[in-house]
Amino acid sequence: MTHIKLTKIAQSLPNAVPFVGPEALERQRGVAFKARLGANESTFGPSPKAIAAMNAAVQETWKYCDPENHDLKEALSAHLGVHRDHIVVGEGIDGLQGYLVRLIIEPGDAVVTSLGAYPTFNFHVNGFGGDLHTVPYQGNFEDIDALIAKAHQVKAKLVYFANPDNPMGTHHRGQDVAEFASKLPKGCLLLLDEAYADLAPPEAIPEIPVKTPNVIRMRTFSKAYGLAGARVGYAFGPVDLIQAFDKVRNHFGMTRVSQAGALAALADQEYFKHVTGLVAQSRTKIDKIARSNGLITVPSATNFVAVDCGRDHEFATLVLNGLIDQGVFVRMPGVSPLNRHIRVSCGGEQEMAAFADALPDALRSAG
Repeated sequence: MTHIKLTKIAQSLPNAVPFVGPEALERQRGVAFKARLGANESTFGPSPKAIAAMNAAVQETWKYCDPENHDLKEALSAHLGVHRDHIVVGEGIDGLQGYLVRLIIEPGDAVVTSLGAYPTFNFHVNGFGGDLHTVPYQGNFEDIDALIAKAHQVKAKLVYFANPDNPMGTHHRGQDVAEFASKLPKGCLLLLDEAYADLAPPEAIPEIPVKTPNVIRMRTFSKAYGLAGARVGYAFGPVDLIQAFDKVRNHFGMTRVSQAGALAALADQEYFKHVTGLVAQSRTKIDKIARSNGLITVPSATNFVAVDCGRDHEFATLVLNGLIDQGVFVRMPGVSPLNRHIRVSCGGEQEMAAFADALPDALRSAG
């Protein structure tokens, strides 16, 4: 029997994915979760106008999508105040990260990120043979100075930085982020993941000209716009880099339904503001629930809150498992010392009530 031989890079990689989905846990448990608070989705859902637009688009799913994403790019151009040539649309930030790494990272190229930051980026770097270097967080924050120093030390070609951060929900001032980009080595690109920018305070958003040659910014419709299942992300940056995506991207990767939903969601800014208000209320509620159980939280600029369980990783894991056993899906950071926390996504009254009911028992069972 003939066996197909994988590339050396593929052979070196583990058979693993960055996340275990709630669906897999539900299959293991044999019952659905009461509260889905682990994936930073918007339980508040998308705009009713977006739902209507997607329902209408379903009738035309026999057609391929517009491979240029023309209408959505035009709308994003007006929304961002940049020319459409500076924008590329793709299958969520995850997909766009994969294309970017494919474009600029060759086997052995140095890449820098924070230890414990968003794992999908690492997944792409390893998949294309990049040499991944990490620096620890400074408290609950990504350490800008350490990232700069490491980039110079290893002559990095790419640096990943999320602002606001996942998994801790913290943020740096936009001014500091802009200075960060200016201090990187020559020829080093800053990938600025702004998945949660729509939920952050204004001072977190840097004023970086879109023509800046060493910065690319990525955002998503998955969080504040409630379209996680539609997989719509976009990046903006210098024209030459943005146009290079056409060399490798899946030109039919988007769906007509996703394009229609994102376009309608972006137009409904009234609903967007309504959701951001609900998220702020939910962050306050999560903090209140945590404190009523003797725990503290990390101030968040996202649609989730990191709850410090007050002890070590083992204890936090027991708390997490206790919540899951009671039908409340949450996640936790993957490395020490961040993994003394659990990460709870924002939700409505029903989800918050389920979390409030389950947390005391989870803490008791954890000892």
